[in-house]
Amino acid sequence: MVQVDVVWSYAFGASFAAVAAHQLKKAEHPFTTKYFIFTLLFLSLLFVPSGVYLLWEHTQWETMQVATSKDDLPSWLVTVFVFTNVTQGILGYWISYMLAKKNKLYYSHLNWIIAWIIFWFILICGWDCTGWQRFLYDMSVNNGALWQPDKYMGISFFYASRVWWALVAMALFFAPMLLYGYIHFTKEGYKEIGQSHQAPHTNTIIAIIFGMQWVICLALAIVASLIVIQLYNAIGSLILAYTIGLALFAICSYLILFRKNMIFYKIIKPLFITE
Repeated sequence: MVQVDVVWSYAFGASFAAVAAHQLKKAEHPFTTKYFIFTLLFLSLLFVPSGVYLLWEHTQWETMQVATSKDDLPSWLVTVFVFTNVTQGILGYWISYMLAKKNKLYYSHLNWIIAWIIFWFILICGWDCTGWQRFLYDMSVNNGALWQPDKYMGISFFYASRVWWALVAMALFFAPMLLYGYIHFTKEGYKEIGQSHQAPHTNTIIAIIFGMQWVICLALAIVASLIVIQLYNAIGSLILAYTIGLALFAICSYLILFRKNMIFYKIIKPLFITE
């Protein structure tokens, strides 16, 4: 979706740099490494084309039900959308690189994890607490009827929606390249610091570690969304609900989950073992 793709792009770029943190620590320039080339190839060959396809074929869904057809899209908006789908990935990569150079390997990983939480939060809550309703509606299988609040497909979206099956088809291309980068770069990092014997024993374990992060990030985004939605129902102000709710969620998450030696640190530690 247009509103989340810039965050998603950032998360991908940040994660590729984070898993190559040990190698990038010794790189003289962030943009002359094979890790950056890999990131650019992923963004330009997979991420951007998939976003453009969804924007053209499923305009209403891709814009979170804001646009009703391609005619609603000004050319400058499409240009900016494509542009940011690459530049935000580069930004995420660069920030994770800078954190790695300062030997802040855990924070290099937190960079993409926080982006994933934001990604899920936008999908679930959106800007008016209806993000999940907008996500779960495909007008192409509902006789072209436009989305309205409280109008969504529910579980049927995941088997009856044309959008969903397009996403599944795209995932068949995304997943191999993602997992190759994460697994290969992580193992290279262990070799770089002479700790190959401490690396996760199988590719499956590394993949599971990353999969756990995406699931946990989704769970946290659901919690954040519920806090905001309940506050909105109680006080009737979207601005206050988002401000208070997100601030409360951020403080509690940091104190309970994200500080060093807390849950997230222990889960991610196999990915950034120090020398």
